[in-house]
Parts: sequence; structure tokens; C-alpha cells
Amino acid sequence: MPTHSYTIKDIERVLRLSRSTIRGLIESGFVTPARGPRQQYRFSFQDLIVLRAARALIEANVPRKRIRRSLEDLRRHLPEEMPLSGLSIGAVGDRVVVRDGAAHFQVDDGQYVLGFDVSVEKGVLRVVERKQEPEPEANEAEDWFGKGLALEEENWRAACDAYARAVEEDATHSAAWTNWGRLLHEHNELRQAEKIYRRALESCGPDALLLFNLGVLLDDLGQREAALEAYQSAIEEDPTLADCHYNLARLYESMGKSQHAIRHLGLYRKILGGDRG
Repeated sequence: MPTHSYTIKDIERVLRLSRSTIRGLIESGFVTPARGPRQQYRFSFQDLIVLRAARALIEANVPRKRIRRSLEDLRRHLPEEMPLSGLSIGAVGDRVVVRDGAAHFQVDDGQYVLGFDVSVEKGVLRVVERKQEPEPEANEAEDWFGKGLALEEENWRAACDAYARAVEEDATHSAAWTNWGRLLHEHNELRQAEKIYRRALESCGPDALLLFNLGVLLDDLGQREAALEAYQSAIEEDPTLADCHYNLARLYESMGKSQHAIRHLGLYRKILGGDRG
């Protein structure tokens, strides 16, 4: 039996997938997570890898039947836990690629290729593109980011302080900015969260997740036009951001722009596989 499991919040934070995207992948049958004592989802290590691969293949516009077949092959090759030798996973074209230790193979035919590196550090799963040169040693920004992740459940203000230190070390660390703003928003410090998101965009440039989170915040503040602009900018950066299309549909509907609402709702359903057949 696997010794570790992950909550849906872990998946959101570590893989940077929205809750609706995760839910859509579950409903599509790509993963079947277990249930905890309170019926909450509990994901295995294999589930995390399959979710990551499914998202990559969906973004590559791979046919759904091909995705399902590739993911079934992938799961057969995955260990229940991260092997000590390391593991890589990725999508090359419409193929799922796995590497265990030094070996790279396509799950369909065993051909050796390069993929994406996956590692677990301090309980955090990381998926990064594999480089030919050795990866640099962990820097101060990553150390503070990891501390922030570890502190979120027990002391959210301390987590915010850790994320602040991370962006002091690396002002372009978008994940630290994102988590800092999200925590402030979750704890109803809306104006401060807005300042953080705007500082983040100044430092990082247009980032889909930062823009989406800013849109959600502005929406909550009742600034519909500003929220609309943020959402539109987010999908310009990432047209596959399902939650953004859903929020745009809802916002356009509230503004009496039903045609725009229908279009974005259709895109939302398409991204999540609502047009399965």
C-alpha cells in the first residue's frame, strides 16, 4: 500500500491545477482517488503523476481516446512511491514518456527519449523540464518557498512571511507571489492581496495564474470591469485555463452579455471534457 497520500488542496498547490480542472479529470476517469474518513479525496503518488500527464496531453490537443490509452499504459509503469533513483514523466507530442533512473522510455513502445523531471523535496512534488546540463543547487528563494508551503496549514501569516522572503530573493518567483496573494485573499485581507498581485505582475510580467487570481479578487471586491479585464488577460496567456472561462461566462451573464457567456461556458466544458462522446 502507498505510504503517502495527498489532498485536493495539495494537488492545487503543488501541480498548480485549479480545483475544477482536477474535478474534470476525475470525472473523465483519468484518476480514481481514494476517499478519506470524511469522504474527502485522497490522491496517491501515481494519481499526481497521472494528473500531471493528463493535463499536458490535453493542452497538446491529443485525442481523448489516445490520452486514456496512454495514461493506462503510464500507470502500469509507475511505482507506488517515488523511486530512490528518481523518475521523469512528460508528454512528447502525443506520447507519454517515463524515465526511471537513467532509463527513458515511451510507454507505448519503449523508445528512449527525454521527458520532464519529477522530484519530491520536503514533501513537495516538483515537475520540471529536464535539461542537459546539471540542475543548479537549490537557492534561497526555493528554500523560503518550501518553508511557506510547509507553514500554510499551521500558521498562514508565517507562510506569508516566508513567501515574502522568497520574492525578496527572487522577484520573478511567480509561485511564491501566487501563494502569498492567495493566502491573503483566503483570510479576507483583500486590499493587501490586490497589492501583492499587482506587485507580482510588475515583477513577473503577465502570468496566467496571477492574472486569474487577481480577477477573482476584483470580482469579490465588486469591480466587475476590472475583473473582466484581468480574466481576459489571463486567457490570453493560457487559453486552457478552464476556471477563467467559467468565471468569464458567469460575469458576462451578470452583465447581460449572453452570447459572450455562452461562448466561454462552451470553452470551459470543452477544456474539461464536457463534450465527451
